[in-house]
Amino acid sequence: MALKNKVQSVVVSVWRNNALFLSCSRTISTFATGFDNKILKSPSLVSLDIPDVWSSNSAGYSESSTYKPAREHTARVIDGKQIAEEIISNVANEVTRMKKTIGKVPGLGVILVGERKDSLTYVRNKIKACEEAGIKFKLTEFSDSCTEDEICDAIMQFNVDQSLHGIIVQLPLPRHLNEEKIFDVLKLEKDVDGFHPMNMGNLAMRGRKPLFIPCTPKGCVELLIRYGVEIMGKKAVVIGRSNIVGLPASLLLQRHHATVTIVTALTANPEEIAREADILISGVGVPNMVRGSWVKPGAVVVDVGTYPIEDTSCEQGYRLIGDVCYEEASRVASLITPVPGGVGPMTVAMLLHNTLLAAARKYNFV
Repeated sequence: MALKNKVQSVVVSVWRNNALFLSCSRTISTFATGFDNKILKSPSLVSLDIPDVWSSNSAGYSESSTYKPAREHTARVIDGKQIAEEIISNVANEVTRMKKTIGKVPGLGVILVGERKDSLTYVRNKIKACEEAGIKFKLTEFSDSCTEDEICDAIMQFNVDQSLHGIIVQLPLPRHLNEEKIFDVLKLEKDVDGFHPMNMGNLAMRGRKPLFIPCTPKGCVELLIRYGVEIMGKKAVVIGRSNIVGLPASLLLQRHHATVTIVTALTANPEEIAREADILISGVGVPNMVRGSWVKPGAVVVDVGTYPIEDTSCEQGYRLIGDVCYEEASRVASLITPVPGGVGPMTVAMLLHNTLLAAARKYNFV
């Protein structure tokens, strides 16, 4: 009987904690909205929730596009770097206002495992951006051979550090490490990468809003909105279903009322499916996989993939290319993101924005 009572106590405790987080996620629009519209163009997810009303001609026949690109056609480039700089500048203004108003600044803790070239580049960019925005930055580094317990201990130290409002673990991790175990340790209210199951769940459910939207998909949609791309009612194809990009990107596009198809490594006809997309997003890290023949004329192409290739002419000895064969796709698409300079800078900008949101919630700063 004592054991049964103890179990019931634990269950009630967990339920109460979850209920608190759910309540927080439902009412989150009452916090930190004073500055949010100054920084992002993306609307609140809950404001997008409208009922599905099927009309009698919803499935009516529509002729295929007759768009024919000119021989010299070149897609307009989506300048993620420029937009990210604007967003970071706006975040910096709010950080300055927070410091003057309440004497606090947002803080971000980062855990880096190993010496992957791309991960090192991303972390350097995050440090630089935090410095520009006035956000405190704390980095803990581990070797490739570290254990899960070492990483979990570092996360728990960040969890209790009152000066840190956001925590991220730079991905990917070495194969011997269990990501699920590691992320289970991270406090929900500091999960600025948006990978916690409750954040993902609330992203998927209409009527709910996650505490944080994953940074890369959030950046992709912000780019689409700022470039005037209509999402509602359009066909979107997402190549890849990772927890970092593919899955949350598909969920977020659905919340914006796109008709979404996910292409996986097992999809039998990926080229044919991709060619149906009005909006094509790829994030699998396979260089030049998406050829020009995969792109519907006039489509919007968002390349999330990054792959380092050796290049002695570059200062770092390598350069990054994406999933999309840029030279081919740019002759067919209407809009396209470059690699680098497209989605990458936006991911960093969204991370800073999420960190600002985390601090604003903690201090009830509007």
